[in-house]
Order: sequence, then structure tokens, then C-alpha cells
Amino acid sequence: MTDLRWPTVLFDFDGTLGNTIPLILASYRHTIERFGLAPADDATILSWIGRTLPDMFTELAGAERAPELIDAYSAWQADNVAAHLVAYPGVDELLVYLAAAGARLGIATSRRRPSAEALLAALGLHEHLPLLVAMEDTPHHKPHAAPLLMAAERIGADPADCVYVGDAVVDLGAAHNAGMAGIGVTWGAGLPDALAAQPSAGVVDTVDQLRALLLA
Repeated sequence: MTDLRWPTVLFDFDGTLGNTIPLILASYRHTIERFGLAPADDATILSWIGRTLPDMFTELAGAERAPELIDAYSAWQADNVAAHLVAYPGVDELLVYLAAAGARLGIATSRRRPSAEALLAALGLHEHLPLLVAMEDTPHHKPHAAPLLMAAERIGADPADCVYVGDAVVDLGAAHNAGMAGIGVTWGAGLPDALAAQPSAGVVDTVDQLRALLLA
């Protein structure tokens, strides 16, 4: 088996490991309509992915209203997972391959822990990813380095030996800020040109290309 370029591979979740994009779009649309917020098109909502719900709803509706909107968004999303969550073909096989090659695997996500755990289980990916750093675990969030550094610490890795894989500009920014290599994937919410403009070890269009880039 070919050697790994990085012994520790950390992932974003939304738009990277699981196609939660339709679920996120629908959840935001529901919440925006229910609470009479300013309409937002899909491109605008996609640009929000990677940021935390408290940050987004505080920005959209103010700190006082944000908790109510977060609860409504989260409840609707939990009730509609089956209709909107989609697996990315090849991701499961990639994780199995990396684990067999000896990689230490984990997630650093801006999603809240209960939701992340539920979606990972729904996709059948939870068994491959023993480490999860979620929104609640750090006071600062991507593109801040804190979530990625906590993931490296918990998994027992030097940040310089880690690569972080994500679909958003904030993911590559967080990797850079954490002193990690970053890989952008174009099958999620991020725009390819925007990802390519960030410091990274590369931007890939397919899971096969990601696998090749992770190998020495």
C-alpha cells in the first residue's frame, strides 16, 4: 500500500464528507420564510456554510432573536434528514482505505455535536471517524485555527503532520492558520476559483483525486 503524505487526515463535514448542502439550503429557506427574514438566494446561503449557526443568525436577525431561530432551524433539519441528506459516492471507501493505511482520522466541524453525530450515523461514517471536534468544543471557529488545533491535540498529532480537507474558503483558511496543509474539494459549497485562490496543497474535483493527493 502506498505511503501517506500526512499521517493524520482531518476533515470538515458539511459538503466534504456528506452532501448536506440540500439539507442546509432547505433548512435556511424554511427558517427565513417562517421568521420573515430578508430573502436569500442559493448562492448567498452557500456562502454561509462553514460558519456557525449562532454567528449566522446573529448576523441575520440580531443576538436576541438568534436562539429562537437556531432552535427552529435545528428542529426542522432534524425532522427532514431523510428527505435531503445525500451520501457522496466513494467517501466511505476512501475512509476505509485511509484507516487501513494507518492514517489517524478525525473531523473538525462548525456543526453542533448532536447534529453532527446524527448525520454521521445516518451516512454510516461514524465508525471510521473516532474523533469529532464540534462547534461547542472551542470558543473560536473557522477560519480561526482553534478547532483544527484541538483536533490535532486530541488525536495526538503535530499540526505539521496533519492535512485538513474541506469544501469552503474558511476551511483552507483554518488549515493555513493552524500550520496544517489544506486540501480543497469542489463537490461541496465552495466555488472552485475561490478555493484555488487560497493557500493549499491542492484543490480536487473527485474523491479519486483526493485519494491520489493524500498519497506520497
